[in-house]
Amino acid sequence: MEPEKFLEEASALQETIVKNRRFLHTHAETGFDLKDTLEFVKKELESMGYSPVQCGKAGLVALAGGKKEGKTFLIRGDMDALPVKEEAEVDFACTNGRMHACGHDMHAAMLLGAAKLLKAHEDEIEGTVKLMFQPAEEIFEGSQDMIKSGLLKNPDVDGALMIHVMAGMPFEPGTVIVSPAGVSAPAADYFEIKVKGKGCHGSMPNMGADPVNAAAHIIIALQEISARELAINDRAVLTIGTVNAGTAANVIPDSVTLGGSLRTFDEETRGFIKERMTEIAENTARTFRTEAAVEFGSGCPTLNNDKELTVCALKYVRELLGEQKAFSAEQMSAAGGGKQSKTAGSEDFAYVSQEVPSVMLALAAGQPDKGYIYPQHHPKVKFDENALAGGSAVYAYTAMRWLEEHK
Repeated sequence: MEPEKFLEEASALQETIVKNRRFLHTHAETGFDLKDTLEFVKKELESMGYSPVQCGKAGLVALAGGKKEGKTFLIRGDMDALPVKEEAEVDFACTNGRMHACGHDMHAAMLLGAAKLLKAHEDEIEGTVKLMFQPAEEIFEGSQDMIKSGLLKNPDVDGALMIHVMAGMPFEPGTVIVSPAGVSAPAADYFEIKVKGKGCHGSMPNMGADPVNAAAHIIIALQEISARELAINDRAVLTIGTVNAGTAANVIPDSVTLGGSLRTFDEETRGFIKERMTEIAENTARTFRTEAAVEFGSGCPTLNNDKELTVCALKYVRELLGEQKAFSAEQMSAAGGGKQSKTAGSEDFAYVSQEVPSVMLALAAGQPDKGYIYPQHHPKVKFDENALAGGSAVYAYTAMRWLEEHK
């Protein structure tokens, strides 16, 4: 398998990959509700000769290879969008109030491109490549749902890879950065804090118990955890993003609901903060004659990159793309004067990484000096489609090379 020839084959698919990406982009869907997306992806896979199987509520799995004995390597592409109204200046903007503001349309289209490449080289695959088309990444539920439904079985998965496109990176589109061994994405937890008081007329606060006042003190008190209860190396971010209460300016409401998220880089810190959040909320509320309950919803653990697999992945992408378009995270850190990335976005591929050796790759897809200035999740974010063919090649080539070297 010659890297140059493989990359040429991928480049020949660029027009098809772009077409698929734009269909997915204009038909953005969220969570597990991916009717049009699933129908499209399934149809495309079947047209290539695959027999995709539903996995979980809205996932798809397809197998490439299997003609030779060997291990199984999984490659993941997520498919869900965000409930964001698109404002990006593109000819194929989504108009249904949802948007692929995180680039999952790019991922799914690249994985379809990889499927095409793998089918063309199926006789050469030393084992099996499992293609994972995942829903509900944005709400941290899709990966776990697919695992519970047998994703990592039949055949058992021995290694796994995910790619995430990145807008606003000052690198040529298609440049790959391999994550360092260890944790590269924090655990995430969404939560609600419900504060219950006693409503009354705003002119007579003594007749009630003000949950707004109690909620305000809870918000401030929670920041004490990071300021005074964590060691200097215990990185964590606790954010209150929503405060919902009342309907009239002269009425003290019965209740307040706070919504927020927590990001942590190790499970011990994660557990400690969740415990303290509950204690602080309950006791602060009690101080102001109210009650508080903390409820943790969806979330995901830390994403762990396998040491041996990160070394292999860097080797393979350098073979394919050359050293000018393939870097390790350590190289990027050194080039930046030793500064570590301040990005703390979580990723529910973490559930896969907790079960099998895994690695996360970042794919540059938008240079700021070429107009790609908005970050992920912004309603005006755009991604450079020139990264697509290379991304498909990286998916397929990395999987095949890993299987080749791990017979």
